[in-house]
Amino acid sequence: MKTIKTYLNQHASEILADIKRLVQAESPSDDKAAVDVCGQVLESIFKQRLGLLAETDVQTQYGNHRKFTLGSNGPQTTIIGHFDTVWDKGELALHEKDGKLYGPGILDMKSGLVQGIWAVRALQQLGMLHQQRIVFLCNSDEELGSPSSRAWIEQHSRDSTQVLVVEPAVASSGALKVARKGTGRYDVAITGLAAHAGNNPEEGASAVQEMAKQIIYLHSLNAPERGTTVNVGIAHGGSRINVVADRAELGIDTRVTTQQEATRIHNAISQLQAYDPRVTLQVSGEQSRPPMQQTEASHLLLLRAQRVAKDLGYAVEGKAVGGGSDGNFTSALGLPTLDGLGATGAGIHARHEHIIIEDIPLRAALVAGVIAKGNTP
Repeated sequence: MKTIKTYLNQHASEILADIKRLVQAESPSDDKAAVDVCGQVLESIFKQRLGLLAETDVQTQYGNHRKFTLGSNGPQTTIIGHFDTVWDKGELALHEKDGKLYGPGILDMKSGLVQGIWAVRALQQLGMLHQQRIVFLCNSDEELGSPSSRAWIEQHSRDSTQVLVVEPAVASSGALKVARKGTGRYDVAITGLAAHAGNNPEEGASAVQEMAKQIIYLHSLNAPERGTTVNVGIAHGGSRINVVADRAELGIDTRVTTQQEATRIHNAISQLQAYDPRVTLQVSGEQSRPPMQQTEASHLLLLRAQRVAKDLGYAVEGKAVGGGSDGNFTSALGLPTLDGLGATGAGIHARHEHIIIEDIPLRAALVAGVIAKGNTP
C-alpha cells in the first residue's frame, strides 16, 4: 500500500489538474448537449491515463453513458460514478481557497471519478492488477434518478465480485457508506375548475385548495421511527390572484430504509384521491431506487477497505446515510457493494460544495488498495 500511496502522492498535481478539467466541463443533468461534452472530456482523461476507449450507450433524451473496460479475464471489479450535476452552467465558479477546491459537482462526484481513474492507473503502472477485470460505468442521469441508466448499470455489473461506488465520503468524518435509503420521485397534476374569485367563486373548484389538503396528507405518511420521509419539495398552482385556480402541481421526494416501507409509500401516493369530487388528480412516478442494505458480503468488503486504510495509516468507518446512489441498484442485485469511496469535503448540492485537496491521493490509494486485494479474505 505504501508504494501505491507514494505513486499517487507523486502525481497529486496531475490528479488535481484532471479534476479541474472535468469540473470545468459543466454538465447539468437536463442539458444533454453539455453533459455529452463533459462525457467527451471524461473519455479523453480515460484515454490519456489508462489508454481506454469508451463503449457509448447513446441516449436521445439524456446524456450518453460511457463504459470503460480494462482486462478481459479474472474477477470483475465494477467502479460506478456519474458525471452529471445539479448545477446550471455558470452558476458556480471553480476556485481554490484554504486547501479546498470549490466548483459545480466537484464533490458530487467528478473528483471521485478522477480518483478512481488514477487508482487504476497506479495499479497498472506498478504491475499490481493481478489479472483482474476493471469496468467503469459512468452515467449521465444519476441526479435525475438514473431513469435511462438503471438497466444499463444492472446489465453490466451482474458479473462483479465487488462494486465500488466513488460517490463522496460522509461529510466531516470521511466515512464510507454501507447503507442508503431507497428513493422515490412522484409528480401530482391537479386539475380543478376556474371561476371568477368575486362574481361566482362557488362555480369553481380550487386546485390550490386541493393541493394544500394533499400536502397535509402526504406529510402524514412520514414515519421517522422507521427511517421513512416524504417531502413535498415543489408546490405551485393557479394563474391569477382573482381566479379560482384550475391547476396545481406537486413534486414529491420519498426516502425509505426497507422494501416494505417502499411498497407502503408507493401504494399511498399512487392511489391518492381528491378531497373535492370536482377535482381530478394525475399521479406519476415510482420508487426509483431500492434501499441499499448491508449484507454479509458487503460487510466483508467494508472490512477489506478498513484493512487497506489501516495499511495507509488511518482509520475509516462505515455509516448508513439517507441519500440514494446507483449503488442501491447493485446492492439490490445481491452484489457486494461499498459506497462513499470518493472525495472528502462538504456541501453536496450546496453553493459551498468543495473537496479537501490534500486528501485526494489518499482516497485514490484506498480505492486502489481495495481493487488490488480483490477477493482476498
